[in-house]
Amino acid sequence: MTPISMSGSGRRSLATLVCGALAAGGLVAAGVATLEPGAASASSHREAPLISGDPQHDNTDLYAFVSPDKPDSTTIVANWIPFEEPGGGPNFYQFAEDAQYDIHIDNNGDGQGDLLYRFTFKTHVKNKKSFLYNTGVVESLDDPDLNVTQTYDIELFRLKHQKVEYKTKVADNIPVAPSNVGKASMPNYEKLRDQAVYKLPGDATAFAGQADDPFFADLRVFDLLYGGNLTEVGNDTLKGYNVNSIALQVPTDMIAESSHQPVVGIWSTTQRRNAQGYYSQVSRLGNPLVNEVVNPLKDKDKFNASSPWEDGQFLKNVTNPELPKLIEAIYKIPAPKEPRNDLVDVFLKGVKGLNQPPHVRPAEELRLNTSIKPTDSPKRLGVLDGDNAGFPNGRRLTDDVIDASLQVVEGELVGSKNDLGDAVDKNDKDFEKSFPYVALPTEGSRGPLAKGTSGGNDVRNQLGDALSPAGTSGSNNMSLIAGSAGAGAAGIVLIGAALMWWRRMRRRAY
Repeated sequence: MTPISMSGSGRRSLATLVCGALAAGGLVAAGVATLEPGAASASSHREAPLISGDPQHDNTDLYAFVSPDKPDSTTIVANWIPFEEPGGGPNFYQFAEDAQYDIHIDNNGDGQGDLLYRFTFKTHVKNKKSFLYNTGVVESLDDPDLNVTQTYDIELFRLKHQKVEYKTKVADNIPVAPSNVGKASMPNYEKLRDQAVYKLPGDATAFAGQADDPFFADLRVFDLLYGGNLTEVGNDTLKGYNVNSIALQVPTDMIAESSHQPVVGIWSTTQRRNAQGYYSQVSRLGNPLVNEVVNPLKDKDKFNASSPWEDGQFLKNVTNPELPKLIEAIYKIPAPKEPRNDLVDVFLKGVKGLNQPPHVRPAEELRLNTSIKPTDSPKRLGVLDGDNAGFPNGRRLTDDVIDASLQVVEGELVGSKNDLGDAVDKNDKDFEKSFPYVALPTEGSRGPLAKGTSGGNDVRNQLGDALSPAGTSGSNNMSLIAGSAGAGAAGIVLIGAALMWWRRMRRRAY
Protein backbone atom coordinates (compact mmCIF):
# COMPACT_ATOMS: atom_id res chain seq x y z
CA MET A 1 0.00 0.00 0.00
CA THR A 2 1.11 3.52 -0.60
CA PRO A 3 1.76 6.32 1.84
CA ILE A 4 -1.14 8.50 2.82
CA SER A 5 -1.03 11.71 4.74
CA MET A 6 -3.33 11.97 7.71
CA SER A 7 -3.87 15.57 8.58
CA GLY A 8 -6.04 16.07 11.61
CA SER A 9 -6.02 19.12 13.93
CA GLY A 10 -3.27 20.66 11.85
CA ARG A 11 -0.93 17.68 12.20
CA ARG A 12 0.33 15.45 9.43
CA SER A 13 1.92 12.02 9.66
CA LEU A 14 2.66 9.13 7.32
CA ALA A 15 0.70 5.93 7.35
CA THR A 16 0.20 3.23 4.83
CA LEU A 17 -2.47 3.84 2.28
CA VAL A 18 -4.08 2.57 -0.79
CA CYS A 19 -2.39 2.52 -4.09
CA GLY A 20 -4.57 2.34 -7.21
CA ALA A 21 -4.65 1.49 -10.78
CA LEU A 22 -7.32 1.60 -13.36
CA ALA A 23 -8.54 -0.38 -16.19
CA ALA A 24 -7.62 -1.07 -19.70
CA GLY A 25 -8.74 0.03 -23.15
CA GLY A 26 -12.21 -1.24 -22.48
CA LEU A 27 -10.98 -4.58 -21.22
CA VAL A 28 -10.07 -5.06 -17.57
CA ALA A 29 -11.12 -4.58 -14.04
CA ALA A 30 -9.75 -4.72 -10.61
CA GLY A 31 -9.86 -4.27 -7.02
CA VAL A 32 -10.21 -4.84 -3.40
CA ALA A 33 -10.68 -1.97 -1.02
CA THR A 34 -7.49 -1.43 0.91
CA LEU A 35 -7.31 -0.33 4.51
CA GLU A 36 -10.60 1.45 5.07
CA PRO A 37 -11.82 2.58 1.66
CA GLY A 38 -14.07 5.57 1.89
CA ALA A 39 -16.85 6.10 -0.56
CA ALA A 40 -15.18 5.02 -3.74
CA SER A 41 -15.40 7.21 -6.77
CA ALA A 42 -14.72 6.67 -10.38
CA SER A 43 -12.14 7.24 -12.99
CA SER A 44 -12.42 8.43 -16.56
CA HIS A 45 -15.43 10.36 -17.81
CA ARG A 46 -18.29 9.85 -15.32
CA GLU A 47 -18.02 6.09 -15.38
CA ALA A 48 -19.04 5.27 -11.83
CA PRO A 49 -21.96 6.52 -9.74
CA LEU A 50 -20.16 8.16 -6.82
CA ILE A 51 -17.38 9.97 -8.65
CA SER A 52 -19.79 11.45 -11.18
CA GLY A 53 -20.85 13.82 -8.40
CA ASP A 54 -17.27 14.73 -7.44
CA PRO A 55 -15.49 16.01 -10.55
CA GLN A 56 -12.53 17.62 -8.78
CA HIS A 57 -11.37 14.19 -7.68
CA ASP A 58 -12.30 12.33 -10.86
CA ASN A 59 -9.47 10.93 -13.00
CA THR A 60 -10.47 11.23 -16.63
CA ASP A 61 -7.49 9.78 -18.53
CA LEU A 62 -3.90 8.67 -18.17
CA TYR A 63 -1.18 8.76 -20.85
CA ALA A 64 2.39 7.46 -20.72
CA PHE A 65 4.87 7.48 -23.59
CA VAL A 66 8.54 7.87 -24.43
CA SER A 67 8.98 11.59 -25.08
CA PRO A 68 9.15 12.10 -28.86
CA ASP A 69 11.55 15.06 -28.68
CA LYS A 70 13.53 13.69 -25.73
CA PRO A 71 13.68 9.90 -26.11
CA ASP A 72 15.77 9.32 -23.00
CA SER A 73 12.81 10.49 -20.93
CA THR A 74 9.27 9.31 -20.23
CA THR A 75 6.24 11.60 -20.12
CA ILE A 76 3.17 10.92 -18.00
CA VAL A 77 0.00 12.99 -18.38
CA ALA A 78 -2.87 12.51 -15.92
CA ASN A 79 -6.13 14.44 -16.27
CA TRP A 80 -8.92 15.31 -13.87
CA ILE A 81 -12.30 17.12 -13.92
CA PRO A 82 -14.24 15.92 -16.96
CA PHE A 83 -16.38 18.10 -19.22
CA GLU A 84 -15.05 21.49 -18.19
CA GLU A 85 -17.25 24.01 -19.97
CA PRO A 86 -14.80 26.81 -20.88
CA GLY A 87 -17.22 29.60 -19.98
CA GLY A 88 -18.11 28.12 -16.60
CA GLY A 89 -17.28 31.12 -14.41
CA PRO A 90 -17.02 32.92 -12.13
CA ASN A 91 -15.74 29.90 -10.18
CA PHE A 92 -13.44 28.44 -12.78
CA TYR A 93 -11.76 25.06 -12.52
CA GLN A 94 -9.33 24.36 -9.71
CA PHE A 95 -7.54 21.34 -8.33
CA ALA A 96 -9.00 20.31 -4.97
CA GLU A 97 -7.14 21.38 -1.85
CA ASP A 98 -8.38 18.33 0.06
CA ALA A 99 -6.88 15.87 -2.43
CA GLN A 100 -3.66 13.99 -3.01
CA TYR A 101 -3.19 13.49 -6.74
CA ASP A 102 -0.85 10.52 -7.09
CA ILE A 103 1.07 8.92 -9.96
CA HIS A 104 2.23 5.35 -9.21
CA ILE A 105 5.02 3.45 -10.95
CA ASP A 106 5.55 -0.31 -10.75
CA ASN A 107 8.97 -1.07 -12.26
CA ASN A 108 9.26 -4.81 -11.54
CA GLY A 109 5.87 -6.18 -12.57
CA ASP A 110 4.66 -7.30 -9.14
CA GLY A 111 1.54 -5.13 -9.25
CA GLN A 112 2.70 -2.84 -6.45
CA GLY A 113 4.06 0.68 -6.64
CA ASP A 114 7.78 1.24 -6.31
CA LEU A 115 7.67 4.99 -6.87
CA LEU A 116 4.94 7.48 -6.03
CA TYR A 117 4.80 11.10 -7.16
CA ARG A 118 2.30 13.09 -5.10
CA PHE A 119 0.86 16.46 -6.12
CA THR A 120 -0.99 18.63 -3.57
CA PHE A 121 -2.50 22.05 -4.25
CA LYS A 122 -3.19 25.34 -2.45
CA THR A 123 -5.48 28.16 -3.54
CA HIS A 124 -4.65 31.84 -3.10
CA VAL A 125 -7.06 34.80 -3.42
CA LYS A 126 -5.81 38.39 -3.62
CA ASN A 127 -9.12 40.21 -3.21
CA LYS A 128 -11.75 38.18 -1.40
CA LYS A 129 -14.23 41.04 -1.65
CA SER A 130 -14.53 40.47 -5.39
CA PHE A 131 -16.37 37.63 -7.07
CA LEU A 132 -14.03 37.77 -10.07
CA TYR A 133 -11.43 35.16 -11.08
CA ASN A 134 -9.44 37.96 -12.70
CA THR A 135 -9.90 41.71 -12.27
CA GLY A 136 -8.19 42.80 -15.48
CA VAL A 137 -6.02 41.63 -18.32
CA VAL A 138 -3.67 38.84 -17.17
CA GLU A 139 -0.22 38.93 -18.75
CA SER A 140 1.75 36.65 -16.41
CA LEU A 141 1.17 34.09 -13.69
CA ASP A 142 2.14 36.66 -11.03
CA ASP A 143 -0.02 39.40 -12.55
CA PRO A 144 -1.89 41.26 -9.75
CA ASP A 145 -5.02 41.08 -11.91
CA LEU A 146 -5.10 37.28 -11.63
CA ASN A 147 -7.24 37.26 -8.50
CA VAL A 148 -7.41 33.50 -7.90
CA THR A 149 -4.25 31.41 -8.26
CA GLN A 150 -3.05 27.97 -7.26
CA THR A 151 0.34 26.51 -6.40
CA TYR A 152 1.38 22.91 -5.82
CA ASP A 153 4.01 20.79 -4.11
CA ILE A 154 5.53 17.54 -5.38
CA GLU A 155 6.71 14.74 -3.11
CA LEU A 156 8.48 11.57 -4.19
CA PHE A 157 8.09 8.32 -2.24
CA ARG A 158 10.23 5.22 -2.76
CA LEU A 159 8.36 2.13 -1.64
CA LYS A 160 8.96 -1.52 -0.95
CA HIS A 161 5.95 -3.75 -0.42
CA GLN A 162 3.96 -0.52 -0.04
CA LYS A 163 6.08 0.63 2.88
CA VAL A 164 7.83 3.99 2.62
CA GLU A 165 11.60 3.59 2.42
CA TYR A 166 12.38 7.14 1.38
CA LYS A 167 10.48 10.39 1.01
CA THR A 168 11.64 13.71 -0.39
CA LYS A 169 10.12 17.05 -1.32
CA VAL A 170 10.85 17.51 -5.03
CA ALA A 171 9.52 21.06 -5.31
CA ASP A 172 7.05 23.40 -3.65
CA ASN A 173 4.94 26.44 -4.49
CA ILE A 174 4.99 25.78 -8.24
CA PRO A 175 2.45 28.00 -10.05
CA VAL A 176 -0.52 26.41 -11.80
CA ALA A 177 -1.65 27.61 -15.24
CA PRO A 178 -5.09 29.22 -14.77
CA SER A 179 -8.33 28.45 -16.51
CA ASN A 180 -8.53 30.17 -19.89
CA VAL A 181 -11.18 32.77 -19.05
CA GLY A 182 -11.25 34.36 -22.49
CA LYS A 183 -9.44 36.41 -25.09
CA ALA A 184 -10.07 39.74 -23.38
CA SER A 185 -8.82 38.51 -20.01
CA MET A 186 -5.92 36.38 -21.28
CA PRO A 187 -4.97 37.53 -24.77
CA ASN A 188 -1.78 35.43 -24.76
CA TYR A 189 -2.70 32.27 -22.92
CA GLU A 190 0.17 30.32 -24.50
CA LYS A 191 2.58 32.60 -22.62
CA LEU A 192 0.84 31.77 -19.33
CA ARG A 193 1.05 28.06 -20.08
CA ASP A 194 4.76 28.31 -20.91
CA GLN A 195 5.38 30.01 -17.56
CA ALA A 196 3.75 27.06 -15.80
CA VAL A 197 6.26 24.56 -17.24
CA TYR A 198 8.64 24.05 -14.33
CA LYS A 199 12.10 22.50 -14.32
CA LEU A 200 12.65 20.05 -11.48
CA PRO A 201 15.90 18.65 -10.04
CA GLY A 202 17.40 15.74 -11.93
CA ASP A 203 16.45 16.96 -15.41
CA ALA A 204 12.75 16.41 -14.80
CA THR A 205 9.91 18.77 -15.74
CA ALA A 206 6.41 19.31 -14.39
CA PHE A 207 3.25 21.11 -15.44
CA ALA A 208 -0.16 21.57 -13.88
CA GLY A 209 -3.03 23.54 -15.32
CA GLN A 210 -5.93 23.57 -17.71
CA ALA A 211 -5.69 21.89 -21.13
CA ASP A 212 -7.91 20.80 -23.97
CA ASP A 213 -9.34 17.36 -23.24
CA PRO A 214 -7.11 15.11 -25.38
CA PHE A 215 -9.55 12.19 -25.34
CA PHE A 216 -11.43 12.02 -28.63
CA ALA A 217 -14.48 9.79 -28.90
CA ASP A 218 -18.12 9.65 -29.83
CA LEU A 219 -19.72 8.99 -26.46
CA ARG A 220 -23.09 8.31 -28.02
CA VAL A 221 -22.02 4.71 -27.66
CA PHE A 222 -24.23 4.77 -24.56
CA ASP A 223 -27.32 5.45 -26.71
CA LEU A 224 -27.81 1.75 -27.56
CA LEU A 225 -24.30 1.49 -29.01
CA TYR A 226 -24.33 4.44 -31.41
CA GLY A 227 -28.08 4.60 -31.93
CA GLY A 228 -28.68 0.93 -32.53
CA ASN A 229 -27.91 1.28 -36.24
CA LEU A 230 -24.58 3.18 -36.30
CA THR A 231 -26.31 6.44 -37.17
CA GLU A 232 -24.67 8.10 -34.15
CA VAL A 233 -20.96 8.01 -34.97
CA GLY A 234 -18.45 10.54 -36.19
CA ASN A 235 -19.02 13.29 -33.62
CA ASP A 236 -16.28 14.08 -31.10
CA THR A 237 -18.45 14.50 -28.02
CA LEU A 238 -15.54 15.97 -26.05
CA LYS A 239 -14.75 18.68 -28.58
CA GLY A 240 -14.56 22.09 -26.93
CA TYR A 241 -14.28 20.78 -23.38
CA ASN A 242 -11.24 21.15 -21.14
CA VAL A 243 -9.67 19.20 -18.29
CA ASN A 244 -7.13 19.91 -15.57
CA SER A 245 -3.83 18.23 -16.41
CA ILE A 246 -0.81 17.15 -14.41
CA ALA A 247 2.17 16.32 -16.63
CA LEU A 248 5.50 14.91 -15.51
CA GLN A 249 8.57 14.23 -17.65
CA VAL A 250 11.40 12.31 -16.01
CA PRO A 251 14.59 10.65 -17.22
CA THR A 252 13.65 7.06 -17.97
CA ASP A 253 16.48 5.65 -15.89
CA MET A 254 14.85 7.26 -12.84
CA ILE A 255 11.74 5.09 -13.12
CA ALA A 256 12.82 1.89 -14.95
CA GLU A 257 14.23 -0.97 -12.91
CA SER A 258 17.17 -1.39 -15.30
CA SER A 259 18.12 -1.43 -18.96
CA HIS A 260 17.44 -5.18 -18.87
CA GLN A 261 13.94 -4.66 -17.45
CA PRO A 262 12.61 -1.46 -19.10
CA VAL A 263 8.86 -2.10 -18.67
CA VAL A 264 7.04 0.12 -16.18
CA GLY A 265 3.43 -0.08 -15.06
CA ILE A 266 1.71 3.24 -14.35
CA TRP A 267 -1.57 4.32 -12.81
CA SER A 268 -2.97 7.42 -11.16
CA THR A 269 -5.19 7.83 -8.12
CA THR A 270 -6.95 10.51 -6.12
CA GLN A 271 -7.21 10.45 -2.37
CA ARG A 272 -9.71 12.72 -0.67
CA ARG A 273 -9.54 14.00 2.91
CA ASN A 274 -12.61 13.38 5.02
CA ALA A 275 -14.03 15.49 7.85
CA GLN A 276 -11.75 13.75 10.36
CA GLY A 277 -8.66 14.69 8.41
CA TYR A 278 -7.89 11.23 7.03
CA TYR A 279 -7.42 10.36 3.37
CA SER A 280 -9.00 7.54 1.42
CA GLN A 281 -8.71 6.61 -2.24
CA VAL A 282 -11.71 7.63 -4.31
CA SER A 283 -10.49 7.31 -7.90
CA ARG A 284 -7.97 5.33 -9.92
CA LEU A 285 -7.04 5.09 -13.55
CA GLY A 286 -4.62 3.10 -15.66
CA ASN A 287 -5.91 2.09 -19.07
CA PRO A 288 -8.94 3.89 -20.49
CA LEU A 289 -12.59 2.84 -20.62
CA VAL A 290 -12.50 -0.16 -18.30
CA ASN A 291 -14.77 1.05 -15.58
CA GLU A 292 -17.25 2.39 -18.14
CA VAL A 293 -17.76 -0.73 -20.24
CA VAL A 294 -16.24 -3.68 -18.39
CA ASN A 295 -17.32 -3.39 -14.78
CA PRO A 296 -21.03 -3.76 -13.98
CA LEU A 297 -22.71 -1.16 -11.80
CA LYS A 298 -22.24 -3.25 -8.67
CA ASP A 299 -18.44 -3.14 -9.04
CA LYS A 300 -17.76 0.38 -10.33
CA ASP A 301 -17.37 2.23 -7.04
CA LYS A 302 -15.60 -0.71 -5.42
CA PHE A 303 -13.13 -0.78 -8.30
CA ASN A 304 -12.14 2.82 -7.72
CA ALA A 305 -11.24 2.16 -4.09
CA SER A 306 -9.09 -0.83 -5.01
CA SER A 307 -5.48 -1.53 -5.90
CA PRO A 308 -3.81 -3.32 -8.84
CA TRP A 309 -2.48 -6.28 -6.92
CA GLU A 310 -6.06 -7.20 -5.98
CA ASP A 311 -7.39 -7.11 -9.54
CA GLY A 312 -8.11 -10.83 -9.59
CA GLN A 313 -11.45 -10.30 -7.84
CA PHE A 314 -12.85 -8.75 -11.01
CA LEU A 315 -11.40 -11.36 -13.36
CA LYS A 316 -14.80 -12.63 -14.48
CA ASN A 317 -15.69 -9.18 -15.81
CA VAL A 318 -12.75 -9.56 -18.20
CA THR A 319 -13.03 -13.20 -19.18
CA ASN A 320 -16.81 -12.92 -19.69
CA PRO A 321 -17.27 -9.30 -20.84
CA GLU A 322 -20.72 -7.81 -21.43
CA LEU A 323 -19.83 -5.56 -24.38
CA PRO A 324 -19.38 -8.29 -27.07
CA LYS A 325 -22.76 -9.72 -26.09
CA LEU A 326 -24.40 -6.33 -26.52
CA ILE A 327 -22.78 -5.86 -29.93
CA GLU A 328 -24.00 -9.29 -30.98
CA ALA A 329 -27.55 -8.53 -29.79
CA ILE A 330 -27.76 -5.20 -31.59
CA TYR A 331 -25.55 -5.65 -34.66
CA LYS A 332 -25.59 -9.46 -35.04
CA ILE A 333 -21.77 -9.67 -34.97
CA PRO A 334 -20.94 -12.96 -33.22
CA ALA A 335 -19.22 -12.54 -29.87
CA PRO A 336 -15.85 -14.31 -29.55
CA LYS A 337 -15.80 -17.53 -27.61
CA GLU A 338 -15.35 -17.29 -23.85
CA PRO A 339 -13.41 -17.29 -21.59
CA ARG A 340 -11.54 -14.34 -23.08
CA ASN A 341 -8.01 -15.27 -22.05
CA ASP A 342 -6.70 -13.08 -24.87
CA LEU A 343 -7.94 -10.03 -22.99
CA VAL A 344 -6.34 -11.20 -19.76
CA ASP A 345 -2.97 -11.71 -21.42
CA VAL A 346 -2.93 -8.36 -23.19
CA PHE A 347 -4.47 -6.06 -20.63
CA LEU A 348 -3.55 -7.60 -17.29
CA LYS A 349 -0.05 -8.79 -18.12
CA GLY A 350 1.08 -6.85 -21.16
CA VAL A 351 1.88 -8.22 -24.60
CA LYS A 352 4.51 -10.94 -24.37
CA GLY A 353 7.71 -9.85 -26.10
CA LEU A 354 6.55 -6.21 -26.11
CA ASN A 355 5.51 -4.77 -22.74
CA GLN A 356 5.15 -7.78 -20.45
CA PRO A 357 7.69 -7.76 -17.60
CA PRO A 358 9.24 -11.04 -16.46
CA HIS A 359 7.50 -12.77 -13.55
CA VAL A 360 4.53 -10.46 -14.08
CA ARG A 361 1.69 -10.49 -11.61
CA PRO A 362 -1.60 -9.90 -13.44
CA ALA A 363 -2.71 -6.38 -12.56
CA GLU A 364 -4.43 -3.55 -14.37
CA GLU A 365 -1.76 -0.99 -15.18
CA LEU A 366 -0.84 1.08 -18.21
CA ARG A 367 2.32 -0.80 -19.18
CA LEU A 368 5.06 0.92 -21.16
CA ASN A 369 8.26 -0.55 -22.58
CA THR A 370 10.53 2.47 -22.22
CA SER A 371 13.21 0.97 -24.49
CA ILE A 372 11.01 1.29 -27.61
CA LYS A 373 11.88 4.57 -29.26
CA PRO A 374 9.13 6.88 -30.51
CA THR A 375 8.30 6.92 -34.20
CA ASP A 376 8.17 9.96 -36.44
CA SER A 377 4.92 8.70 -37.97
CA PRO A 378 2.71 7.32 -35.20
CA LYS A 379 -0.27 5.22 -36.27
CA ARG A 380 -3.51 5.85 -34.45
CA LEU A 381 -4.22 2.13 -33.86
CA GLY A 382 -0.79 1.57 -32.32
CA VAL A 383 0.21 -2.07 -31.93
CA LEU A 384 -2.78 -3.30 -33.97
CA ASP A 385 -1.32 -1.45 -36.96
CA GLY A 386 2.28 -2.50 -36.39
CA ASP A 387 3.31 0.59 -34.42
CA ASN A 388 4.80 -0.88 -31.25
CA ALA A 389 5.38 2.55 -29.70
CA GLY A 390 1.62 3.00 -29.29
CA PHE A 391 -1.34 1.67 -27.33
CA PRO A 392 -1.54 -0.72 -25.54
CA ASN A 393 2.21 -0.22 -25.12
CA GLY A 394 1.60 2.84 -23.00
CA ARG A 395 -0.74 5.42 -24.47
CA ARG A 396 0.13 8.43 -26.62
CA LEU A 397 -2.13 11.45 -26.97
CA THR A 398 -2.82 10.56 -30.61
CA ASP A 399 -3.71 6.90 -30.02
CA ASP A 400 -7.29 6.03 -30.99
CA VAL A 401 -8.09 3.90 -27.97
CA ILE A 402 -11.80 3.63 -28.77
CA ASP A 403 -11.24 1.96 -32.14
CA ALA A 404 -8.36 -0.19 -30.90
CA SER A 405 -10.32 -1.40 -27.89
CA LEU A 406 -13.49 -2.14 -29.86
CA GLN A 407 -11.53 -4.19 -32.36
CA VAL A 408 -9.71 -6.16 -29.68
CA VAL A 409 -12.83 -6.83 -27.62
CA GLU A 410 -14.50 -8.14 -30.79
CA GLY A 411 -11.73 -10.68 -31.28
CA GLU A 412 -9.07 -9.02 -33.43
CA LEU A 413 -6.40 -11.00 -31.57
CA VAL A 414 -8.17 -14.37 -31.87
CA GLY A 415 -8.84 -14.38 -35.59
CA SER A 416 -12.01 -12.26 -35.82
CA LYS A 417 -10.65 -9.46 -37.99
CA ASN A 418 -12.77 -6.31 -37.96
CA ASP A 419 -12.62 -2.58 -38.52
CA LEU A 420 -14.99 -1.42 -35.81
CA GLY A 421 -14.74 2.17 -34.65
CA ASP A 422 -16.61 5.35 -33.79
CA ALA A 423 -15.47 7.33 -36.88
CA VAL A 424 -13.62 9.84 -34.68
CA ASP A 425 -9.98 9.29 -35.56
CA LYS A 426 -8.18 12.28 -34.07
CA ASN A 427 -8.49 15.12 -31.62
CA ASP A 428 -10.14 18.35 -32.73
CA LYS A 429 -6.98 20.29 -31.80
CA ASP A 430 -3.39 19.51 -32.74
CA PHE A 431 -1.14 18.48 -29.88
CA GLU A 432 2.04 20.37 -29.07
CA LYS A 433 5.46 19.16 -30.20
CA SER A 434 7.11 19.63 -26.82
CA PHE A 435 6.27 19.17 -23.15
CA PRO A 436 3.56 19.12 -21.86
CA TYR A 437 2.28 18.15 -25.36
CA VAL A 438 -1.42 18.65 -24.54
CA ALA A 439 -3.27 21.25 -26.61
CA LEU A 440 -4.12 24.67 -25.21
CA PRO A 441 -7.52 24.84 -23.53
CA THR A 442 -10.51 26.32 -25.29
CA GLU A 443 -11.15 29.85 -24.07
CA GLY A 444 -14.30 30.87 -22.23
CA SER A 445 -15.01 33.61 -24.77
CA ARG A 446 -15.44 31.18 -27.66
CA GLY A 447 -18.25 31.88 -30.07
CA PRO A 448 -19.08 34.79 -32.38
CA LEU A 449 -18.64 38.40 -31.29
CA ALA A 450 -21.67 40.59 -30.80
CA LYS A 451 -22.86 42.35 -33.95
CA GLY A 452 -21.18 45.66 -34.61
CA THR A 453 -18.21 44.98 -32.34
CA SER A 454 -14.56 44.15 -32.87
CA GLY A 455 -12.22 41.96 -30.90
CA GLY A 456 -10.02 44.84 -29.77
CA ASN A 457 -9.23 45.54 -26.13
CA ASP A 458 -8.54 49.26 -25.97
CA VAL A 459 -8.26 49.79 -22.22
CA ARG A 460 -6.10 47.43 -20.20
CA ASN A 461 -7.14 47.51 -16.56
CA GLN A 462 -10.22 49.64 -16.01
CA LEU A 463 -11.87 46.86 -14.08
CA GLY A 464 -8.74 46.00 -12.13
CA ASP A 465 -8.17 49.65 -11.18
CA ALA A 466 -11.75 50.04 -10.02
CA LEU A 467 -11.29 47.09 -7.68
CA SER A 468 -7.98 48.30 -6.20
CA PRO A 469 -7.87 48.49 -2.38
CA ALA A 470 -8.34 51.86 -0.69
CA GLY A 471 -5.23 53.96 -0.25
CA THR A 472 -3.67 53.24 -3.63
CA SER A 473 -2.26 55.84 -5.99
CA GLY A 474 -4.18 58.93 -7.09
CA SER A 475 -4.44 57.63 -10.63
CA ASN A 476 -6.17 54.51 -9.35
CA ASN A 477 -8.53 56.65 -7.30
CA MET A 478 -9.31 58.74 -10.36
CA SER A 479 -10.08 55.55 -12.30
CA LEU A 480 -12.42 54.50 -9.51
CA ILE A 481 -14.15 57.91 -9.50
CA ALA A 482 -14.44 57.88 -13.28
CA GLY A 483 -15.82 54.37 -13.19
CA SER A 484 -18.36 55.34 -10.55
CA ALA A 485 -19.42 58.42 -12.50
CA GLY A 486 -19.84 56.32 -15.63
CA ALA A 487 -21.91 53.80 -13.74
CA GLY A 488 -24.08 56.58 -12.31
CA ALA A 489 -24.71 58.04 -15.76
CA ALA A 490 -25.60 54.62 -17.09
CA GLY A 491 -27.97 54.14 -14.17
CA ILE A 492 -29.79 57.41 -14.96
CA VAL A 493 -30.24 56.30 -18.56
CA LEU A 494 -31.61 52.93 -17.48
CA ILE A 495 -34.05 54.54 -15.03
CA GLY A 496 -35.30 56.89 -17.75
CA ALA A 497 -35.79 54.00 -20.16
CA ALA A 498 -37.67 52.06 -17.49
CA LEU A 499 -40.05 54.96 -16.85
CA MET A 500 -40.81 55.28 -20.55
CA TRP A 501 -41.49 51.55 -20.77
CA TRP A 502 -43.81 51.73 -17.71
CA ARG A 503 -45.82 54.56 -19.25
CA ARG A 504 -46.26 52.60 -22.47
CA MET A 505 -47.30 49.49 -20.58
CA ARG A 506 -50.06 51.39 -18.78
CA ARG A 507 -51.71 52.05 -22.15
CA ARG A 508 -51.77 48.32 -23.07
CA ALA A 509 -55.04 46.37 -22.84
CA TYR A 510 -53.37 43.47 -21.03
